[in-house]
Amino acid sequence: MALTLGFLLLLGLCWNTFSEGPLSTTRGSDVPEFELPATNYETKDSYKPGSIDVLFQIVHTFLHVVQPNAFPEDILRKIIQQKKFDLSTDYEKPENVVLTLKVIRYEIGIIICAVLGLLFVILMPLVGFCFGLCRCCNKCGGEMHQRQKKNGTFLRKCFAVSLLVICIFISIGIICGFVANHHLRIQVEQTRKLADSNFRDLRTLLNETPSQISYVLDQYTTTKEKAFSDLDNIKSLLGSGIHEQLRPKVIPVLDDIKTMAEAIKETKEALLTVNNTLENLKQSTTQLNSSLGDIKMNLEQSLNDPQCSVPSVTAACNDIRMTLNQLDDNTNMHQLPSLHNQLDNVNDVLQTDLSSLVQKGNKSFNDIPEMVQNQTTDMVSDIKSTLNSIGSDIKNINEQISIQDNLSIFMDPINSIETYIYQKLPTLEEYDSYRWLASLVICGLLTLIVIFYYLGLLCGVFGYDRHATPTRRGCISNTGGIFLMAGVGVSFLFCWILMTIVVLTFVVGGNVEKLVCEPYQNKKLFQILDTPYLLNENWKYYLSGMVFNKPDINLTFEQVYSDCKENKGIYATLKLENRYNISEHFNTQEHTRNINNSFENLNIKIDNIVLLDAAGRKNLRDFSASGVDQIDYDAYLAEIAKPPTKVNLLSFADELERKASQLPPGSLKQSLTSNAQTIRTVYHDQVMPLRQLMGSLYRSIQNLQHKSNGLGVKVVNIISSLDSAQDFITNRISSVIVQESKKYGNMILGYFERYLQWVKISISEQIAACKPVATALDSAVDVFLCSYIIEPMNLFWFGIGKATIFLLPALIFAVKLAKYYRRMDSEDVYDDSSVSGTWHFTL
Repeated sequence: MALTLGFLLLLGLCWNTFSEGPLSTTRGSDVPEFELPATNYETKDSYKPGSIDVLFQIVHTFLHVVQPNAFPEDILRKIIQQKKFDLSTDYEKPENVVLTLKVIRYEIGIIICAVLGLLFVILMPLVGFCFGLCRCCNKCGGEMHQRQKKNGTFLRKCFAVSLLVICIFISIGIICGFVANHHLRIQVEQTRKLADSNFRDLRTLLNETPSQISYVLDQYTTTKEKAFSDLDNIKSLLGSGIHEQLRPKVIPVLDDIKTMAEAIKETKEALLTVNNTLENLKQSTTQLNSSLGDIKMNLEQSLNDPQCSVPSVTAACNDIRMTLNQLDDNTNMHQLPSLHNQLDNVNDVLQTDLSSLVQKGNKSFNDIPEMVQNQTTDMVSDIKSTLNSIGSDIKNINEQISIQDNLSIFMDPINSIETYIYQKLPTLEEYDSYRWLASLVICGLLTLIVIFYYLGLLCGVFGYDRHATPTRRGCISNTGGIFLMAGVGVSFLFCWILMTIVVLTFVVGGNVEKLVCEPYQNKKLFQILDTPYLLNENWKYYLSGMVFNKPDINLTFEQVYSDCKENKGIYATLKLENRYNISEHFNTQEHTRNINNSFENLNIKIDNIVLLDAAGRKNLRDFSASGVDQIDYDAYLAEIAKPPTKVNLLSFADELERKASQLPPGSLKQSLTSNAQTIRTVYHDQVMPLRQLMGSLYRSIQNLQHKSNGLGVKVVNIISSLDSAQDFITNRISSVIVQESKKYGNMILGYFERYLQWVKISISEQIAACKPVATALDSAVDVFLCSYIIEPMNLFWFGIGKATIFLLPALIFAVKLAKYYRRMDSEDVYDDSSVSGTWHFTL
């Protein structure tokens, strides 16, 4: 037991940890999982007798009827307390008289059955002797004369049926006897196998315990390696944790600045596009005005033709002359100012590479994990040294306790018990052979008797001739009667011997079943042993007094047995914490304090991070003041949305051509037709490209307007967010570092807390699990004594006893029935010639 207690020094690792609070949460890579290798045992947890269990239950029911009283706990306690009771001198004491009466009251059912059995044993030989003398004197049915009765046929049939039914009951009892005898022999043969498996399980328990202890201690290396791995990865765990906490405040600002840098470049491109398109548009409108002026001049010259003075043509010429003022430019592009100033301002802004400044700030922010790693090198080394020192202490535990030496204390008793059992097993098997043979003889005697009865019934029933007179009955019928009387004779000779065996086995088996087997199964037997001051008048709890020499500790046989049945470790089962104060043998409070102080005093300085320098800030402000958002976009859009000409040139050309076609042939008509064609050419060559150019410019201006919309507000918001993020990094990052350092420290300590929690569970519930001890006790009491021996023995006396009791009515009916089957020496004769109602007897 010192072995099991010694290695529990390891529990000191978690003594303070468990008292401080729940396990710390862990994060990062995979958390180590621990599991003690399972130990397999051979002996089964329970014993199942099989189909014969139905017969056993019938016997249990009979015993419950005979002995319905509850388990006599008080009686047994008083008997144990009065260990020095001497029947020859102390029987007259009142308390002993009362105790004796209580025992008799409890055993009254068994006593009555035993008394009846003894009366059977005493009376049956006397009755048989008297019966034999009586028959020798031609009395008690010994006279070979059968008087005729009117109901003789009915009586014969009634006696035969009754004897047959009784023989069937006797046969059932004999079968139970044979089955019980065979089952008991088989179970005794299994005893060696049961003992072998239990001793192997006990040795497995003792041999596996040192390896389990070593396995638990070795798992510290796994935990330490995991902690070392996380300490080596402090850059990605702690540094990235700090980085991730700052990320929501920093990254959006840097992304906005980066987006603004792209917007500056896009704004320059849009400005350049709009400005160039506007210049091209002004040139195109100038060219269009020139072309339209030329056409207008040509038309005026054509209308000065003398043909227009002809009355029929004058009206057409006047109409054409009135529409000439429509051939003019509809826009005034030259009034729109150029965007050279804004473009120059944006070009000045682009002289500073804002994107590179953003990348520089981003790099400075992303260097936080590297800075954390560089500043925690000494701390990591100190923590590793502390963990190594804890590992050294744990490794020394296995050397400080002599595991194998302590195990030898238990090996010697086991070897002694095993040697004793194997020495006695051949004797047990030899005696069981004698018992088996004697049981066969007993069952054989009963079988012989019942065979006589069956043969008597068989010969009597099938050989009986109802027309034959008693003196003329056949040989077969007479043989049947002889068989019946032979059965009666053998019954009288041996039934008292059978009943003697039944009474002895009944008294022993019934009491063992009620006083040992049943209370063992419902644990009331353990409750008796756990009675305070019972086994030792100076000890309240006997088991704790034996184990710890401290009888006030609540350690009971029932609790130990139940815990062992549940396969709990011996530490929790025997409450060994009352013997070893773990904190005195191994104290890790100093180590834990050192690790906690290392993390709490962690001083990481992150004060040289600049997200955007002054040049970058000035660049944003210059872009905001570039005037792009001050452009009168509505004026540009309104002017460009106008059609290039006042009239649709194609419609104007078609109308001009229609009017010319109404004129008489001549130079006027030809000139007007030519000018209409020229107008169409101007439309296709100048107006249509101008329209496309104006549409492109319109979209470009809208795009520029969209980009510059709220530019000043955007820049102000970006600078405000930048100032907030920079202030957080500069002034409040220490709280983030403390928070993340605490999480990181809890993660490292969490590995050891998890390991120590597993150690505690392993020690209390898994290491040196004492289930083989409870199984060995069950095998000795519940399986071997109760299931292997007592239950078959009870079934044996139950079957043989039933058969023996039924021999009494069987011999009565056999004697009565034999008169109807045997050949008589004389009979009653009825003479028909005589007077009615007169009988004549012939001897």
